[in-house]
Amino acid sequence: MKAISYRRYGGPEVLEYGELPDPKVGPDEVLVKVRAAAVNPVDWKAQAGYLDGMIDAVFPVVPGWDVSGVVVRPGVSVTEWAEGDEVMGYVREDFLAHGTFAEYVAAPVRTLARKPRSCSFEEAAGLPLVGLTAYQALHTALSVRSGETVLVLAAGGGVGSMAVQIARHLGCRVLGAVRESGVERVRELGAEPVLFDERTFAHQVKELAPHGVDALLDTLGGPFLQHAAKLLAPGGRLASIADGEALALGGRYFWVRPDATDLAALADLADEGVLDVRVAKTFPLERAADAQRANAEGGLQGKVVVTVP
Repeated sequence: MKAISYRRYGGPEVLEYGELPDPKVGPDEVLVKVRAAAVNPVDWKAQAGYLDGMIDAVFPVVPGWDVSGVVVRPGVSVTEWAEGDEVMGYVREDFLAHGTFAEYVAAPVRTLARKPRSCSFEEAAGLPLVGLTAYQALHTALSVRSGETVLVLAAGGGVGSMAVQIARHLGCRVLGAVRESGVERVRELGAEPVLFDERTFAHQVKELAPHGVDALLDTLGGPFLQHAAKLLAPGGRLASIADGEALALGGRYFWVRPDATDLAALADLADEGVLDVRVAKTFPLERAADAQRANAEGGLQGKVVVTVP
């Protein structure tokens, strides 16, 4: 099969496009013909070796965890899926090796759900990682409830924009911390924007929520996490997906995990019109390095997606 791979840690320059053996399909796996695979910051950070202390790499590594495509062959123990089913998945294993930037991927059933009928393959590929992260952070790490006020840092980003939409659906009031360029987008999603400005950030939040916010979801890390943590109401909860300092602040440092049930719930939300998955740029598989560069440069209001014919 045609695939993107890397044989050593590094930036986009280490990516190679060429032939690799077709994946073996384990008993609890499904062979998926990839139609699209989204690029996420964790892809190029893992590729650079930043996760080496946590996750082993088995070279050559095919990058990518997000996918949408069509089932080609179920494993011998699989009853959930049949040939021709359209699926999406967060195909993360416990090591780096068999990613989604390829013509085919062998995906464990625990990583898959049906593709939302209302989404294109490109849109569906952009949903799993960011959607699951927001969904699990709000439900599991923060246990948000209807009527609460939730502050989302970097509300215009991939995870942040999903969190705004899900929290609004849950009946929460949402304050979205965002840069000037993302204000209108955050308003469209249903949040009240708060500008990232160190001098006025706390004042803005206090004007909107004088008694503090009930829950804080940090997708950014750094100084604004410190500022925002001081704006919690008594008993308020904090979770960060970006900065382990959340633990010292009395909150949770949260990592998303593959979960077929949660992924299916996201598919339902997309089909109900609750979730808007926006694709900013697409690149063919052989230009995956350019897709990584576009994602790393930032500034895009939507996902970067690699397509496979």
